[in-house]
Amino acid sequence: MIDLHTHSTKSDGTDPPSRIAELAKLAQCSAVALSDHDTLEGVEEAGRRAGELGVELVPACEVSCSFESTSAHVLVYFVGAGEGPFESELVRLREDRIARNHEMAARLADLGLPVSYEEVVAEATSEESVGRPHFAGVLVSKGAAESIEDAFDRWLARGRPGYVPKDRLTPVEVARLARGSGGVAVLAHPLSLGLSRGALSSAIGELAAAGFTGVEAVYGGYTPEERAALSELAREHDLVATGGSDYHGEVKPNLAVGTGRGDLKVQDAVLDQLKSRVPR
Repeated sequence: MIDLHTHSTKSDGTDPPSRIAELAKLAQCSAVALSDHDTLEGVEEAGRRAGELGVELVPACEVSCSFESTSAHVLVYFVGAGEGPFESELVRLREDRIARNHEMAARLADLGLPVSYEEVVAEATSEESVGRPHFAGVLVSKGAAESIEDAFDRWLARGRPGYVPKDRLTPVEVARLARGSGGVAVLAHPLSLGLSRGALSSAIGELAAAGFTGVEAVYGGYTPEERAALSELAREHDLVATGGSDYHGEVKPNLAVGTGRGDLKVQDAVLDQLKSRVPR
């Protein structure tokens, strides 16, 4: 059993990278991917602990993209923290994220909400890992929202008063950059695109033609029926049907590393299939 989608404190998760490896071991995973948003900074720490525990650490990253009239998330696997076109783009995206977070803090202050940039950084533990969930956490602690979900619904979600858009690549650009750095691109939680089956099949076909390697079909938050339908779409387009929990820790307490909601089981063979498609 493996888990190809987890997050740590290096982005919007609540556990340090080393803990992800420990949780994977406890779940009896043979391999786990640390796929923090827009960064590979936790890979070394997670890999070191995973090595001690006999768990394979798959270096990964999740990138938010603009896709037609909505947004899509792309998981990139087998990229390192060294030099390459994808790694260079991550540096630029992190710089943009910091600028966006400053603007978001200013906007919330203009709305009269008791949030400072310094408090949000303290909530996240580092400036580079700040994201909207950390703003939400401060809003909750200050009594400006009842919960993380309420903070998003009232202030931070797209179209709400505190939302600030960030620079986004397209999925095709991410796939190209991933290949240039020796990695592969996978469409994350595809049902979040909100498309009908026919439209989703068409979109997946376009991404496959653009160099995508897989579709996250066996996703922690999906039903068995949804997973089966997405796995069939992956086969139709000659893509790997990947899977993972999307573990974030306390901010998504109903999802566990390896097992998701309790019924997740991604086979070891999926990782072998992904590796077989790494550009040579």
